[in-house]
Amino acid sequence: MTLNSCVAITSRLQRFFISFILVLAAIPTVYAEDSWRLALPGWRYEFPRDHFAHADFKTEWWYFTGNLRDESGRRYGYQLTFFRQGIRPVATRGQTKSRFICNELKFAHFAVSDPAGKRFLFTQKTSRGAFDEAGFAKSERIAWIDEWSLAPQPDGSMKFSAAMNGASISLTAKPEKPWVLHGVNGVSQKADGEGHASHYYSGTRLTTRGNLTLSGRELNVTGTSWFDQEWATNQLTLQQVGWNWFSLHLADGTELMLYQMRLRDGSLDPNSSGTFIARDGIAQHLRRDDYKLTPTRWWTSDVTKARYPVAWQLRIPSLNIEAEVTTPLDKQELELPPIAYWEGMIDFSGTRAGQPIYGEGYMELTGYAGPLGGLSKTQ
Repeated sequence: MTLNSCVAITSRLQRFFISFILVLAAIPTVYAEDSWRLALPGWRYEFPRDHFAHADFKTEWWYFTGNLRDESGRRYGYQLTFFRQGIRPVATRGQTKSRFICNELKFAHFAVSDPAGKRFLFTQKTSRGAFDEAGFAKSERIAWIDEWSLAPQPDGSMKFSAAMNGASISLTAKPEKPWVLHGVNGVSQKADGEGHASHYYSGTRLTTRGNLTLSGRELNVTGTSWFDQEWATNQLTLQQVGWNWFSLHLADGTELMLYQMRLRDGSLDPNSSGTFIARDGIAQHLRRDDYKLTPTRWWTSDVTKARYPVAWQLRIPSLNIEAEVTTPLDKQELELPPIAYWEGMIDFSGTRAGQPIYGEGYMELTGYAGPLGGLSKTQ
């Protein structure tokens, strides 16, 4: 057997393992649903405590996206996300300490965008963490899988790193504003009914610096990042097929987060919402009818055949905002069987109260290439 054959077989086995792990995440557990804690009003946020894992909840993620520039001014984007998917509720684990019992799945996604080079690189890692090669909230690290890691720093910043074939990052991101709670007091309602919500907060403007290595060339980069952390149990319903999510850094020092929950009949869930963050860090909750997003251009993946709305018209009457959202790179789809979604860099330009305004950020489009698993109570 040749070396190339061995590599090909290893790659197929890895893809099979990843698919198997992600499918498991969508299978309902045999444990009582009330063994998992729900996202309900009354949570008292404390930092840095709440940067770490919340094992009583079934699903959690730590989400970094950002726009970077090298010393020549060339622009890049990145996404790094660590996911925790609970398998056995804490209350059912008892005293069993076997490494072979999987209490939660650990997986992570990493992507780099290079619009000037028309390149989009992405990969994922998955692990049971049986031998501490992956985990959460240990030894002062928030999350890690192999060499990928996320850790808080004494000055309040976060340091994180990831690597794949052709690209790597080692970045430090420091928040310029206080942590922002979304929804109502940090409870972000995703659907009607008690518990169909997440605890959700963000670092909406993080000054970012460090190194980006691309095709073997190490670059010093600086820029601005957005950090999301959410934890929940069965936050979605079976009628929801996906979402459109936007995070924007505006040049006037404000930020904007918007999301639309899409239903099977093509309409938007009334619980869709957003947050506007003023220059002083004060957050304003936006309800679904406070803003209107209209797709103006679509891109079709040549891999999954999914059709994504990659350009939008945005109106927020209460903020006197009228703008266009576009992307510098259409092809930013992460094809990670059995799931695929679009996540990438976006640009923002328009007016606010008649004055020009512009910015940049990230957009996530899920459910266009197939249903999502693991975020709702399945039947």
